[in-house]
Amino acid sequence: MINRALKMLRTYHQIKQIELAKRLGVSNSYLSEIETGVKTPSVDLLGKYAEIFKMPVSSIMLFSEKMSSDKTTGEQLRIAAADKILRLLEWIDERDAVTHG
Repeated sequence: MINRALKMLRTYHQIKQIELAKRLGVSNSYLSEIETGVKTPSVDLLGKYAEIFKMPVSSIMLFSEKMSSDKTTGEQLRIAAADKILRLLEWIDERDAVTHG
């Protein structure tokens, strides 16, 4: 889910992919691969995201945790809630894109 969280973070702040790639010091194609889940961002790159968006890496990681059978019920519920929040933000972003052109 890290790819979805990073893309939503960028779109929420209304930053074009090419602009964020420049600020992160990566190519646009590499950022695209991260946002589509083809590549996984490094810890250093996550640190750059945190600096740019003025938030701790831990907040970014909240949305990236995956459910697995070895997680406790509390952890599974927290992860499920994070996924629901991501889906809601994606829906809002899509709705705004249709409404505002």
